[in-house]
Amino acid sequence: MSTFTSTMFDSIKQALNKQPKSGGIGDILKTTPGNTYEVRLLPCVTNPDKTFFHYFSHGWTSFATGQYVNALSPQTWGERDPISEMRYQHYRSGSPEEKDKSRSILRSEKWLVNVYVVNDPSSPENNGTVKVLRFGKQLHSIIMDAIEGDDSDQFGPRIFDLSKNGCSFRIKVDKQGDFPSYVSSRFLMPGDPRHI
Repeated sequence: MSTFTSTMFDSIKQALNKQPKSGGIGDILKTTPGNTYEVRLLPCVTNPDKTFFHYFSHGWTSFATGQYVNALSPQTWGERDPISEMRYQHYRSGSPEEKDKSRSILRSEKWLVNVYVVNDPSSPENNGTVKVLRFGKQLHSIIMDAIEGDDSDQFGPRIFDLSKNGCSFRIKVDKQGDFPSYVSSRFLMPGDPRHI
């Protein structure tokens, strides 16, 4: 085993300084209520089974700092999730204060996919670029329906076809209470007049 040296430390320090300060958030397509976006889903050509990244996360407002905290759940890789375990334990047998705190931890299930942006009304500079679409269960249900559900005969592999014969994904963002709703989103057939 080699000895840790100051040269190794300098290399580590330089590597950390090169990392983007934003954490890569700029690559996420931001959607806002009242807008309709049009994208094309991009398959991972070299490794198709990695086209979508499915993950679980927890989010809560820190009682110590008041800042929002987001943590990726190890359940994403099929491992034990200590946050879920502690939350469940406090909810079942904790003090009233622990139960309140456990309720404030929200667990979410999300997916990521690369998309080619056809039209982004809130940030037109994104048009013609590749972004990451982060989505939840509403859009996942629409995508799965197009892949293997009732709409699969009509759409199927065409949702990944980038040619003129492919289908665009029209993401309509409405506001339902305090949260965005994506239930009006749908895939569009080639030549559909609703293309933006």
